[in-house]
Amino acid sequence: MVKPNIIVILADDLGYGDIGAFGNPDVITPNLDAFANESVCLTQHYSASPVCAPARAALLTGRYPHRTGAIDTLEALGLDRLSLREKTIADVLKQADYVTGLVGKWHLGAFDPKYHPNARGFDEAICFRGGWSDYWQWRLDYNGSYRECDGRYLTDVFTQEALEFIKRHRDRPFFLHLAYNAPHFPFQVPDEDAKPFRETGKFTEGVSLIYGMIRRMDKGIGQLLNALEEFGIAENTIVLFTSDNGPQFSGKDDMCTVRFNCQFNGCKGLVYEGGIRVPAIIRWPAGLDGGRIVSEMTHFTDWFPTFAAAANAKLPEELNIDGENILPVLRGHRHSSDRPRFWQWNRYSPVRTCNAAVRHGYWKLVRPVIQEAMAVLPEHLELDRRIKYDPGALTDIHRDSEPERVLPEPPPPLLFRLDEDPFERCDLADRYPDMVERLGNALDNWFEEVERERISNV
Repeated sequence: MVKPNIIVILADDLGYGDIGAFGNPDVITPNLDAFANESVCLTQHYSASPVCAPARAALLTGRYPHRTGAIDTLEALGLDRLSLREKTIADVLKQADYVTGLVGKWHLGAFDPKYHPNARGFDEAICFRGGWSDYWQWRLDYNGSYRECDGRYLTDVFTQEALEFIKRHRDRPFFLHLAYNAPHFPFQVPDEDAKPFRETGKFTEGVSLIYGMIRRMDKGIGQLLNALEEFGIAENTIVLFTSDNGPQFSGKDDMCTVRFNCQFNGCKGLVYEGGIRVPAIIRWPAGLDGGRIVSEMTHFTDWFPTFAAAANAKLPEELNIDGENILPVLRGHRHSSDRPRFWQWNRYSPVRTCNAAVRHGYWKLVRPVIQEAMAVLPEHLELDRRIKYDPGALTDIHRDSEPERVLPEPPPPLLFRLDEDPFERCDLADRYPDMVERLGNALDNWFEEVERERISNV
């Protein structure tokens, strides 16, 4: 069989409930909805982290974020850097004679050519390398050189560059990672896209802008899907659409961004379902029967071995891959393996007892947030903002030591049974202490293992 093209479309801070096909009656996503109807929809699909950079590291390597070194979003401090020993799916597919391209957001190393996507398996890279960008006042890296904004809206730029990549390489196997930054902050969109939501009177200005940003991205995805048909390559092209983490809920008054998310608990930054369960839609006409729902649990780390299997590419033998090839699951031939999955995130170095979770079967243990471990120094927040609008402010990472933290005793863990309580409303920890102990021990052992590997790579 001819090797399939592979396109991974990644939205940024788009929640499970931010597209029509996953239950939102108010958004305008006709292209994604039509795409979902002819594809395989994954209803229990999880990111590897509730925030950007760690999630992206896991998606591209098939490994838990801690192993990769990408533990936080602060690129000015180098905490988003993907360890140089890691192999990306672009590395693996390139060795299998694919041409590889990145268009959009990188966020796995903003400084030093060694961390540039061109050095991490991508033949072509048109991107911004940090955590976010202004949608009008942008500055993009074109394979190591820079182009300034030209009046176009950034989402449209990414769509056009993705179309050009496909046009150039349609006659050979290609891997394209189209990493839109929509609907991530700053909330900016042409008025024509926000207008339908403003006119309803149902939404805050913040939500109207976000829904407009999603609408604009949906238009671009429609153009990309149409191009595959026009070039006659849709049949043997794998297209995956997903998001890096749950929706950002923030802001006050009219800029409040709290919105529909299928009643899931939590949001971006938290390991409750609302922060880590994300939509996933995959289409491959030549390899998967479409029009189906798969309710098996799947995870960001699964895509690396799955795409490698589809391309008949070799996995790196020197690294432990945490994901599994889920092609048989997507085809309905077998259930996913009964393995626990883990999450943990806080600011700066990881804290074992803060904002961590393990899911095994339908049981999920959550260690709630310790607020003192989630705080960022004001000067680090200001530096993060400054380098977006003054890219010359830094030429290398800021090598500050981490702030000293005095952490209180962690709150007690919470236990949920997701088949009976998918919205995590009923804590069962007092009723099932043995399960709390079992899952807690598994989480501790996992944390020790991945942290040991992270520290050995520093």
